[in-house]
Amino acid sequence: MYQFKISIITVCYNAADLLEKTIQNVIAQTYTNIEYLIIDGASKDHTLSVIEKYKNDIVYFVSEEDNGIYDAMNKGIKKATGDYLFFLNAGDVLYSNQSLENFISNTHGEDFLYGMAVYVDNNQKITRPWHKQIPNAQNLSARSFINGMVVCHNCMMVKRELVPSYRTDRWKIASDIDWSIRVQKNVQTRFFYDKEPFYLFLEGGISDRKRKRALKERFQIFVEHFGWMATIKTHLRILVQFIFRKK
Repeated sequence: MYQFKISIITVCYNAADLLEKTIQNVIAQTYTNIEYLIIDGASKDHTLSVIEKYKNDIVYFVSEEDNGIYDAMNKGIKKATGDYLFFLNAGDVLYSNQSLENFISNTHGEDFLYGMAVYVDNNQKITRPWHKQIPNAQNLSARSFINGMVVCHNCMMVKRELVPSYRTDRWKIASDIDWSIRVQKNVQTRFFYDKEPFYLFLEGGISDRKRKRALKERFQIFVEHFGWMATIKTHLRILVQFIFRKK
């Protein structure tokens, strides 16, 4: 059950009010073969004092200026040594202390593991389910993401040797969906853990705060991966569905 080493990466900046509950959630996991890394962007608040408090439970930590969240994630990827890695945002937690153990015990070494997320508020109260219908493992592919982030980025656990770097040259907000598409092009086998929610996702991320730019970047990413015709056709279909839902 514990044969797979899991690298959990948290990137943060001025996250003192959010980070401690995330660290505590990692420490409390019943699955013990964990490598926990924290990449801090030279925080100006007391984030570092929070990290210092739990330094014995953190395998790797760095605090230095970076070029944004995806640059910080790339630093974490380079330092990770686990069989699988995934990202746990400051303020987010796994559903329960048994979540990682339950998740891993159901897998058989597939390239790509993923589960379900739900949105929560600052009090960890569930506000709504994930906004997309999650495809099962047989139907998930790179092309699935032309419909948007059909799998929560932080619910993706990927074999480390198949993990690409995030592109920071063009995409400042939506590089996660470009990364997700490129991951799917790398993997051969997939496993969907659908027995219970895996990840509690705190509302109000960067793409929520900068929605217009995020949508523009996503459209450009889809064109790059799938072409103009497929991208426009899909967006027209989504628009029609949105209009009918409003009615």
